[in-house]
Amino acid sequence: MTSLLRGYLDRPLSGVRYFFIGFGTFIVKFTLDSLLAHHVFHRQWLITDYWTGSNAFYLAGLAKQDAVFFAAMLALALPFILIGVLMTHRRLNTLDLQPWLVALFFIPYVNLALFAILVVTRSPGPTHPAQSPVQPLKTHVGFGRYIPESVIGSSLLAIAVTGLVSLAIAGFDLMVLKNYGWGLFVFMPFLLGMGSAWLYGYHKPRELDDCLYLAVFSSVILGISLLLCAMEGAICILMAAPLWLTLAGIGGWIGYEIQTARWHRPSTALLLLCLVISLPILMGAEYAAKRTAPLLEVRSSINVHASREQVWRHVISFTELPPPKEWIFHTGLAYPIRARIRGSGAGAVRRCEFSTGAFIEPIRVWQEPSLLRFAVTENPPPMREMSIYSQIDPPHLHGFLVSRQGQFLLTELPDGSTKLEGTTWYEHHLWPARYWQLWSDYIIHRIHLRVLQHIKTLAESEAQKEMTHG
Repeated sequence: MTSLLRGYLDRPLSGVRYFFIGFGTFIVKFTLDSLLAHHVFHRQWLITDYWTGSNAFYLAGLAKQDAVFFAAMLALALPFILIGVLMTHRRLNTLDLQPWLVALFFIPYVNLALFAILVVTRSPGPTHPAQSPVQPLKTHVGFGRYIPESVIGSSLLAIAVTGLVSLAIAGFDLMVLKNYGWGLFVFMPFLLGMGSAWLYGYHKPRELDDCLYLAVFSSVILGISLLLCAMEGAICILMAAPLWLTLAGIGGWIGYEIQTARWHRPSTALLLLCLVISLPILMGAEYAAKRTAPLLEVRSSINVHASREQVWRHVISFTELPPPKEWIFHTGLAYPIRARIRGSGAGAVRRCEFSTGAFIEPIRVWQEPSLLRFAVTENPPPMREMSIYSQIDPPHLHGFLVSRQGQFLLTELPDGSTKLEGTTWYEHHLWPARYWQLWSDYIIHRIHLRVLQHIKTLAESEAQKEMTHG
């Protein structure tokens, strides 16, 4: 069985056949997906849902009917995934490219670039023994004459060209569309890394390490440019850096593979131009899709050596907190200062003041002294951006990280102390959602601990005074 599979994967597959097999398979899959969604689950399924249906990554948190729907769609997709992986593996073998590149098949948007590359690349033809070695390509025709041959010249040109193009596209996405999605954080750094490595090795193959360094450095220059153009602040750029730099490195690796695989340069240039043009179109499709952000939950707890009644008094309203010692709150991220309440019982309004403004929190459940649950009707900006300018106002400061509901749960422990648990339910409209959730969960958890620790200090101090005077 293994030998049969290996023999199948080693059979040549032309770019034309790869395209028609892939396109035909996609049409069949889309038809079956639409029929399943419409006739079985009574839902609409559009082509854009393949790139915007990221709720499939949250099966554990979905309602039962949604989880069943996505599970059925995944089951239907398995044979098509197998076909796609096998065909992509065969095409990679035909081009003498590394088989591990088939992993890019599973990365949204990046897989579109991979498909296009594999379609337009010329397959290396057989070499006759009597033939002389392959003659070097004429690289001084067309726009190739403007690309320096030297290491320094070609690297500087690669950084300048890819940086300016990426900056223009990022500006369109951030300032016009006000969108923070897969196009910006996944496809663009990948394309930047691939383009810079390809330009760098246009005249002659370069070393892999040099291509990777150049791709990553180009991404760093783009981040600095966004900062200088007041499109973004330093903290958000640093948060995006692990994702950006990783994908830029992967793109640089692909660019290195391009220059070592006997590429037909006019076809390659046309492909890269098509990818650059398609990027703002994909960003526009993301913007038009208006995806629904999942409701996320962060839960934190602490034990307080005081009774529930004593803790409760400092939960509903607490005095001003001391200045933060945590490093993360010295970067401009919002942190809690004090909480005040107007009224009592359900219908009272709690006002939790942060360094950037106040959360307005109407009380929904008041079960003294065990549970306080509230909605959130107003959210302040999540941070003040660090910038070389006095103040910048990027779109993500408004409506991209939104708290929906919160609660304090007080549980009496056997020794008379209290377990104090704080929970926040929130949404964020940044994609890939899983990546940004790592940051948002961590930040909200640190905010919880700052508040819970302050309540603990106040309640334990009150308990100590009562014991002393009692």
